[in-house]
Amino acid sequence: MSEDGPVDLGEPDDLEGGPSYCTYTDYDHGVAVEELPATGADADGPEAAVFEELQGVEDPEMPISVVDLGLIYGVTVADGRATVTMTLTYTGCPARDYLQEDVRQAAARADGVEAAEVELVWSPEWNLEMVTDAGKADLREFGVSV
Repeated sequence: MSEDGPVDLGEPDDLEGGPSYCTYTDYDHGVAVEELPATGADADGPEAAVFEELQGVEDPEMPISVVDLGLIYGVTVADGRATVTMTLTYTGCPARDYLQEDVRQAAARADGVEAAEVELVWSPEWNLEMVTDAGKADLREFGVSV
C-alpha cells in the first residue's frame, strides 16, 4: 500500500507472461550426495585442522560428533577465513543457533584460521546414510537403532 492508498496491479492475467507463483525449489549448493559425509579424510593444512576441531563438537541431544553424524558438508579455508558448510538433522532443530555457534567457534580455533563462519544449507537433505560407520556405532551405543 502506498501513502495514496492501494496500488492497482491489475488482474493476474494482465501480467506479462501470466501469473507468477513462488515455486523456487532449486537449493543446490554444489555438494553431491556421493561426496558425503565430509569427514576431512582427504583434507590437509588448515582444512584438516578445522575438521580435527569439528570432531570435538557433539550434537547437543546425543553424544556424537557433528562430523560423524554427517552434518558437515564441507570446509574451506582461504586467507585465514574458514567457511564450514553444514546442515541439521531437520529444519526445526531447537539447538540450531547453539550448534552453529559451537561449530563456528571450533573452526576458529583451528591452526591457520583467523576467523570462521558457518553456512547452513538444506540441500542435499540430511539422512541416516550420511552418518559415518563410527557415528552409527556411537548411535547404537546411545540406544538408537540404525
